[in-house]
Amino acid sequence: MLAGKRILLIIGGGIAAYKSLELIRRYQDAGASVTPVLTRAGEEFVTPLSVSALAGSKVYRDLFDLTDEAEMGHIQLSRAADLVVVAPATADLMAKMATGQANDLATTLLLATDTPVLIAPAMNVRMWDHPATRRNLAVLKGDGVRVVGPNEGAMACGEFGFGRMAEPAEILAATRAHFATGPLSGKRIVVTSGPTHEPIDPVRYIANRSSGAQGTALAAALADLGAEVIFVTGPASVPPPDGVQVVAVETARQMQEAVTAALPADAAVFAAAVADWRVAGAGDRKLKKDGTGAPPPLDLVENPDILAGVSKGPDRPGLVVGFAAETHDVIAHATAKRLRKGCDWIVANDVSPGTGIMGGTENAVTLITEAGAEDWPRMGKAEVSARLARRMAEALT
Repeated sequence: MLAGKRILLIIGGGIAAYKSLELIRRYQDAGASVTPVLTRAGEEFVTPLSVSALAGSKVYRDLFDLTDEAEMGHIQLSRAADLVVVAPATADLMAKMATGQANDLATTLLLATDTPVLIAPAMNVRMWDHPATRRNLAVLKGDGVRVVGPNEGAMACGEFGFGRMAEPAEILAATRAHFATGPLSGKRIVVTSGPTHEPIDPVRYIANRSSGAQGTALAAALADLGAEVIFVTGPASVPPPDGVQVVAVETARQMQEAVTAALPADAAVFAAAVADWRVAGAGDRKLKKDGTGAPPPLDLVENPDILAGVSKGPDRPGLVVGFAAETHDVIAHATAKRLRKGCDWIVANDVSPGTGIMGGTENAVTLITEAGAEDWPRMGKAEVSARLARRMAEALT
């Protein structure tokens, strides 16, 4: 898919710049050529020599290079590529892009280009959450800039949260999605999957029996049809699929935050089995028996309703699909859920004991839409996913 493609890689300043070295190698292994542009701040983290050696080409650093500028080299650079990738895209670079600044080679290229742009943000969690960054991100998305990441995790500054640059494999997957061909090419789809774990104390949590197999298979099926898939997964027992952007979360609130960050999108599929409740004040120490035989009280509060929030929110995708795992009165409950949540479709299934569906390899679903209920025969979860992906492609194209 990337064979012969030309990538202009702009490397911003930040500790995540070291990942750009692996990204260059992955692009080359996929058949693409890489022309690197290294910002002055980026040089504080990776050297021009290492970047050049891996890319096998000159590293561009200075706007006022007379040899190149004699033929308006920055204009040629900005338009000769098939895709411009900014990794890492720092808060400063994003701000300059959003406001149209052009005071160095990287920002001049970005302002002069008519080539599609993909950015991989990387910054401190507080900077990522700052209203100014959120405004800049909204402007960039509105301008058609594609975004991969950031992920949640520990940071070099010692804090924890969203702001880690997407892994090279995820940036490669987003690049492939940009060039993909198929009925869902150019479509951005968010898929949630797996259970959520709601902590009781550091060693215990509330969860359910979901394996994440159905959501994983669906993400793979959508990617196979050319979609750019943002796969937000709880702690599933099956590995995530290849070719998608993976955002790993643990709790319902983390999943909500990740989904919100992934919008806007053309469609969203909520296959995750999100815990309805969480402990109001999870303990920071293991709860111990007190000798009375009475269990400690757990004060439960309701988790955010991610499906309803997106269905009724300002960034609502054109197609919103929910899942309903029921143990009785499946059609009635799922039909009511579709109306209550405000989504377009509900994929309902019977997970009562004895069906083997929850955590199993097969599924028997009913697709509920405005037109009514459509029963599908029992089949493998991959087959269910392929069928649902095709129906989504028909609805979106």
